[in-house]
Amino acid sequence: MRAIQIEETGGPDVMELVEAPMPEPGPGQVRIEVAAAGLNFIDTYFRSGVYPAKLPLVLGRECAGTVSGVGEGVAGLRVGDRVCAPMVGATYAEHCLGDADAVYPVPDGVELEIAAAAALQGLTAHYLVTDTFELGAGQRCLIHAGAGGVGGLLIQLAKRIGAEVFTTVGSDEKAEVARRAGADHVINYREVDFVAAVRAELGDRGGLDVVYDGVGKDTFDGGLGLLRPRGMFVLFGGSSGQVPPFDLQRLNAGGSLYVTRPSLVHYLTPPEGRQRSDELFRWIADGELEISIGARYPLEEAAAAHRALEGRSTTGKVLILP
Repeated sequence: MRAIQIEETGGPDVMELVEAPMPEPGPGQVRIEVAAAGLNFIDTYFRSGVYPAKLPLVLGRECAGTVSGVGEGVAGLRVGDRVCAPMVGATYAEHCLGDADAVYPVPDGVELEIAAAAALQGLTAHYLVTDTFELGAGQRCLIHAGAGGVGGLLIQLAKRIGAEVFTTVGSDEKAEVARRAGADHVINYREVDFVAAVRAELGDRGGLDVVYDGVGKDTFDGGLGLLRPRGMFVLFGGSSGQVPPFDLQRLNAGGSLYVTRPSLVHYLTPPEGRQRSDELFRWIADGELEISIGARYPLEEAAAAHRALEGRSTTGKVLILP
């Protein structure tokens, strides 16, 4: 089968299209014929070496497709089932393997490309607003990168709950994307200082209840200063780089603030993952949640997809199609 592999870490040019052996499912595993693989910033972290991994490595962490093989001891999944896999490996390929308890059924009312676009980012948005900080009606949140895959879904879920949403974007085009998602206050950070803009909009209403930040280094300091006493900073990514160590006494001075660095894997334990995916796909099938696919790249152009993502030129979800 064809796959995108790296033998050394570095820029997008280290990605190579190779012929790889067909994977065979072991006990408790299923093999998935990949219809679409989702592109995420974590893929660039593995490619560049920010996250260490054993080499050579086939890239990719999520996909949707059809079960093409079933290992010993698997119950509830069979060949031909439509599935998504938000936290597996080696998905930039025509086939991949996944543990059966981390592979979720896709209902007939949801296309496989939509499922691939929603899997990791949709479940991330789900746990962030329902568990990491249980967002409530009337609360105020800041969502960075509101035109991105996770950002756009976070906006929709926050508005579904009834929260007031502030969001940052990097262009007028992306501002329109965020407004369509439902954001109340859209800030182009290339034109104005986002901290000053949020404070001006808040006036004398106090601070934010929560900041959802997948950007990291460039936005951490500013966002931390926007929180109300006992507010929470949710750092779930680092597209601008990792946040350097900081003095914890700042949390006290800021009003007994909370900072957390969650990861999706800790919110998908069985049966929690299945419950989240069922709810997410029900919202999508019912039209309550819109999934935006911003671009589709064939497998052999995966490096170009990485360049687009890292260059901040994408909106919505980027898919890689074997």
